[in-house]
Amino acid sequence: MMGSNSSSAWAVAGFATALLVAIVVAAFGFLSLLADLEPVGDPAAGILVGPATVAGSVGAFLLLAGTGLTRGLRTWSLAGLALLATWAGGILAGTIAYAASTGTVLAAFLFALAFMTVGFGAIIPVAAALVAVLASATVRAQRGGVERPRWPWERDDDL
Repeated sequence: MMGSNSSSAWAVAGFATALLVAIVVAAFGFLSLLADLEPVGDPAAGILVGPATVAGSVGAFLLLAGTGLTRGLRTWSLAGLALLATWAGGILAGTIAYAASTGTVLAAFLFALAFMTVGFGAIIPVAAALVAVLASATVRAQRGGVERPRWPWERDDDL
């Protein structure tokens, strides 16, 4: 029984991570279009700093969501941890990527901190907290006995 709950929680975490990526890409695109700004405005950063930062945040979210949903963390605890983990993961990945691009660690850390706090990157932790709430609600509903909706032709009863 525990293996079934664990695999179900990781499956929900995987789909939640895909949802997070979709929200982040859409939000970056719309905000960039409407504000006429580049997500990573620093020309020294190069083209891989933004995707690496998002990947670091999303990776942190996947690990946290999978373990948190398996262990049954409370919804708001998971949301708060998702916010912190994606923020920290983005700073770590952004620092590494920017330092690899420019060779300066302090400037890289300051760039990543600014990007994840007041730049486009601030979208990621907020979206992660929202997605964590939805994922937690999904797992709790499954554990409570709620079944997935079925199409009419999937039902066994006669209509």
